[in-house]
Amino acid sequence: MSSSISPADQGVLSKGPGERKPVAKLSSVSIRFAGDSGDGMQLAGSQFGDTSALIGNDISTFPDYPAEIRAPAGTLAGVSGFQIQFSSSDIYTPGDEVDALVAMNPAALKTNLKFVKSGGIVIVNEDAFIEHELKKAGYTENPLSKPLGNYRVIKVPINKMNELAVKDAGLPTKQVDRCKNFFALGVAYWLYGRPLEPTLAYIEDKFGTKLPAVARANALTLRAGYNYGETSELFDQQYQVDKAKLPPGTYRKVTGNEAVALGMVTAAKLAGKELFYGSYPITPATDILHTLSELKHFRVVTFQAEDEICAMGATIGAAFGGALAATGTSGPGLALKTEGIGLAVITELPMVIVNVQRGGPSTGLPTKTEQADLLQAIMGRNGECPLPVIAAASPSDCFNATVEAFRIAVRYMTPVMVLTDGYVGNSAEPWLVPDVSKMEKIKVEHPTQANDAKGFMPYMRNEDGARPWAIPGTPGLEHRIGGLEKADVTGTVSYDPANHDRMTNLRAAKVAGVKPAGVPYLWTGKESGELLLVGWGGTFGHIKQATIELQQAGLSVAACHLRYMNPLPEDLGDKLRKFKRVLVCEINLGQLRMWLRANYLIDAKGFNVVRGQPFVVHEIVDAAKSALASK
Repeated sequence: MSSSISPADQGVLSKGPGERKPVAKLSSVSIRFAGDSGDGMQLAGSQFGDTSALIGNDISTFPDYPAEIRAPAGTLAGVSGFQIQFSSSDIYTPGDEVDALVAMNPAALKTNLKFVKSGGIVIVNEDAFIEHELKKAGYTENPLSKPLGNYRVIKVPINKMNELAVKDAGLPTKQVDRCKNFFALGVAYWLYGRPLEPTLAYIEDKFGTKLPAVARANALTLRAGYNYGETSELFDQQYQVDKAKLPPGTYRKVTGNEAVALGMVTAAKLAGKELFYGSYPITPATDILHTLSELKHFRVVTFQAEDEICAMGATIGAAFGGALAATGTSGPGLALKTEGIGLAVITELPMVIVNVQRGGPSTGLPTKTEQADLLQAIMGRNGECPLPVIAAASPSDCFNATVEAFRIAVRYMTPVMVLTDGYVGNSAEPWLVPDVSKMEKIKVEHPTQANDAKGFMPYMRNEDGARPWAIPGTPGLEHRIGGLEKADVTGTVSYDPANHDRMTNLRAAKVAGVKPAGVPYLWTGKESGELLLVGWGGTFGHIKQATIELQQAGLSVAACHLRYMNPLPEDLGDKLRKFKRVLVCEINLGQLRMWLRANYLIDAKGFNVVRGQPFVVHEIVDAAKSALASK
């Protein structure tokens, strides 16, 4: 959504409190904070997002981390960014372009100027534009010495103003510069009419007791930045974005990784079980472990393993012992877990495996997003080794997908994989907190006696194809467990060819027969027409926004966003065939398109980019128009 001032908006200009600078009312704004990885841009951006959510805006955020660990300061590789769109109506993305950029050094300006819309505001820390910093960013001359294009460039001496603001706080000289992100944040708060109180409360809570000088310095420079915006002649007006009209209820800002963790705890509560989470730290999944480690009072046990193989083995052991068990990782880590996942499949134990996808192959782009693990999730194991796969569509949907995964895992006695990605995992949005007391319980049954006259039969199946979940140590329910093929019903080790064929088909049929525990897909538009855009995972917001824009242009376009990737929704084939063209939009080279073509023999086309970045809405719009124009 554009937030530039239209002629109609000019009538909205008014004087602010105390007859200060005029205020322009906008429907939405996108702002990006960018600087060196040590400049605190992630903190500044997250505080801006938190404050916007607290005052009632709809928000969508996008943290953009550097891929290199400790890249040289001031270089292009070390730039860290955080983008937020905040709005008075529903939004689905952080925005293709930004209305304002806060650039703390030359490298940040060089790498992020391309994201600013024509006529947008560029606030630069002019103190950083000195010779050696310019050289590190690849500039041969100071870009601020001449017009910078069609932007409203505002040069602010952030370093000097920050030093003046904190000079009496009692900070050591080396720590003074680390406060400048809060000065920049204060300027942005004034520009867009954000209150200081939430961030002042954060500063006091974070530093007040242990580091009072740091707390005082950050509070002083935050206020100084705000006052600078009000008193400086560089800014001629402020902007205001009203509250969004959201459904009534209790909201909080949540990232995808936080929502996964909360979904796990909720599922354990609904099942009346202890939660075990075994994980090896890996970007961008580590925050799931961090979040869960602080929730021990909810019967949560976290285990930081020495490697991915150990984490997978511990998760299997926890599931065998009767806990609600889960593990999390990202692409390369999933590859290391693969043998263990096969063990989980053949032992038919319930657990959830979360894969927060990142750019690959190998180490690839560890802090960037990608959707290239779909085929690995569905088929990437040795032997016939099927398991259900659910893909979360948004940060808040990570909660739903995780709870659904546990429901399926327990009901069908199978490991379930949840796919998120770096964009969904790190991004944030408002989340309507559910009333757990009104959620359906997860039914767990552990047998206490033999299920057959001849004794306990560990592979005797119920109507869902699930075997019993027997707790080890239960008298009379001793049974074999492990990676060797088991005889049907009895569970003894079997090398019989006919039995292997039967067990392979039983496991496959069980997964194929999984019924969704939630919404199988998210639909936008009519159920027949010229073009259907199909997507999955973290591309939901961008595809939905593109679909809405295409529909507003009068084009016959709808969107189907899949959440259940394996098995696919049973009515999906019929729905796809009601459109003349199907365009599958993915941040990979066509994995869902291949899966759909194989299952339904439809001539689906693809729109594919693999840049480590989320989709750009106008590119999807252009691809859709090209598809509609094709014969």
